[in-house]
Amino acid sequence: MLGARMSRWLIAVPMALLALATVYPLVFTANAAMKTRRDYILDRFSLADTLRWDNISTAWTTAGTARYFFNSVLVVAGAVTLLLLFGSMAGFALSHLRFRGSRALLLGCLAALFVPFQVIMVPLVRTMADTGLVDTYPGLILAYTAQFLPFTIYLMTSYYSAIPAEIVDAARIDGNTPYGVYRRIMLPIGRPALLSVGVLNALFCWNDVLIALLMMPSAEHRTLMVGVTSLRGQYTADIPTFASGVLIAAVPVLAVYLFFQRRIADAVTAGSTKG
Repeated sequence: MLGARMSRWLIAVPMALLALATVYPLVFTANAAMKTRRDYILDRFSLADTLRWDNISTAWTTAGTARYFFNSVLVVAGAVTLLLLFGSMAGFALSHLRFRGSRALLLGCLAALFVPFQVIMVPLVRTMADTGLVDTYPGLILAYTAQFLPFTIYLMTSYYSAIPAEIVDAARIDGNTPYGVYRRIMLPIGRPALLSVGVLNALFCWNDVLIALLMMPSAEHRTLMVGVTSLRGQYTADIPTFASGVLIAAVPVLAVYLFFQRRIADAVTAGSTKG
């Protein structure tokens, strides 16, 4: 009995500390966003006396965060749409259509997961510049699609591989083409995986800074994460306004995690079991 209690404490205490370390930065940011610049300089760790929404309004309007927010929504929506379309098609083809080179293609996608973006960022940006796609919305959408497509293909292939081949064979016998099988059978069955992968890819694209910084150099086309960093200058910093921008950028991510946390867990564990 004593050993069981000790085991629970040994698990509960580290998890509580981890939860505190995760929540504290958000609480600190929200508290800083409610202070004036003077109050923050005098005591950054004290609680705000009153809830001041002026900083959030300033960050949203004067600092251009509203424009950055729109840019991020547009780019993320376009990238996730392409990722789900191409990823689901490739996942179906690699899991149920046998053709020459399918195994090599799947291994190539798996190998691409281990290549850091820093290795390919110079060739990617030069290629985008040569084709006139730098500082354009389609260019950033295609960059996100290329970066996260191997991950999407891997998860969709893992999910579709668990679907019995007899279902595909029966659909083919009924006269469906491969495209008909994909549209009528695989897409409806794959909705849970598509939702999970879509949520993960949306979070990846939303939180990205490096790719967006390279592909969108002009201030007009900045994404939200890049735009928030510009709220803090090199020599001067209005920390409450900066914290307000960070809070605006974090709210959509927190909302997605709260509403789709089970789907995110399912996507992370996709392919870990078979059958």
